[in-house]
Amino acid sequence: QVQLVESGGGLVQAGGSLKLSCAASGRTFTNSAMAWFRQAPGKEREFVAAISWSGSTYYADSVKGRFTCSRNNVKNTVYLQMNSLKPEDTAVYYCAARRFGDYPTINSDEYNYWGQGTQVAVSS
Repeated sequence: QVQLVESGGGLVQAGGSLKLSCAASGRTFTNSAMAWFRQAPGKEREFVAAISWSGSTYYADSVKGRFTCSRNNVKNTVYLQMNSLKPEDTAVYYCAARRFGDYPTINSDEYNYWGQGTQVAVSS
């Protein structure tokens, strides 16, 4: 059974930093892209960042320059380092992985596995 488990969320003041982790188990995601999405209250889920097996990344414009996505393929883990956090970054953050395909797509329909989410709250 494949599982993605996020951790690292919490409450932080604006301008602060958090690092999210997503540990995968049940299979390795060799040559499969992984990604982060988020959903704020009353809003639709939106793309945040994605990373290919080799480390190529793609970011939403709203987080570019502030967030960094990375992965450790040996540990089967993907990370999201979030700096200069803003109140509008408040959301539940979800980790996702593709069953097949290494292109770091922004399309959530391309991701087959999802974590349960971790809450990030940024106070002003």
